[in-house]
Amino acid sequence: MLEQLMDLVREHAQAPVIDNPAVPNEQNEAVIGAATESIASSLQQELANGNTEGVLSLLGGQSADGASGSNPVVNNISNNFIGTLLEKFNLDKGAATQIAASLIPSVLGSLVKKTNDPGNSSFSLDGILNSLTGGSAQGINLQSILGSLSGGLDKNGDGKVDLSDLTSLLSNGAQQQQQNQSGGGGIGGLLKGLLG
Repeated sequence: MLEQLMDLVREHAQAPVIDNPAVPNEQNEAVIGAATESIASSLQQELANGNTEGVLSLLGGQSADGASGSNPVVNNISNNFIGTLLEKFNLDKGAATQIAASLIPSVLGSLVKKTNDPGNSSFSLDGILNSLTGGSAQGINLQSILGSLSGGLDKNGDGKVDLSDLTSLLSNGAQQQQQNQSGGGGIGGLLKGLLG
């Protein structure tokens, strides 16, 4: 999944990163890698923290509109990316905020669109969740769960579906995956392999 995600970031990086005078050309690939890492590790952290509903409603959204900066998950990913740009690349806060505001929502909007396109096999909700949770979503009918998020299984009419079992499963899987990755370089280690 990381390789496809990095390709997706590259597709959207021309104006906010490559053509941006605030980012030195020799750092373009590293910034693209940092954006990829921010997206993957932030989604994994959301799952580890039990925000299954937020991640599923973002990734399972039928339109890319849910991937705007007003979405709390998108906002968290952007903030993590801004922090990385400030810390690792010494960009000023204005430039870092502008890059994140331009790049993260467009990449996530494209990810949502591709994930929900039955004709596109590069991304699937199952594949993304399994990658982030070490396979914890294996064998779960996620399309059924997404249907319930939009109100299909809301038996008591309170606007929420009880996702506690799924949340626990994915949260534990994401936490375990983070522990496994911390010993082997984590998502960052995987990205170093991709970047060469």
